Amino acid sequence: MANLLSPLLVAPLLMSRGLLAFHTAADAANGLLFGWDIATVQKWVLIYLGASSLAFVLVWVIGYLRRA
Repeated sequence: MANLLSPLLVAPLLMSRGLLAFHTAADAANGLLFGWDIATVQKWVLIYLGASSLAFVLVWVIGYLRRA
C-alpha cells in the first residue's frame, strides 16, 4: 500500500517547487522539439486559439439562426 501512495505524496512536492512547470518563455525555449523558436510556437498557438474561438461562435450563431 505504501508503494501506491508514494507517487501521490511526492507529486505535490515536485509541483510546488516548480520542477514540472516553466517560469519563463526562455525556460520553455530550451526544450522545444525540432529546433523550433518559442516566438513561432506562441504565434501559431494564438492563431489556433483565435480560429477555434471563431469557429465555436460561428457554430452557435448558425444554430441560433436556424432555430429562430
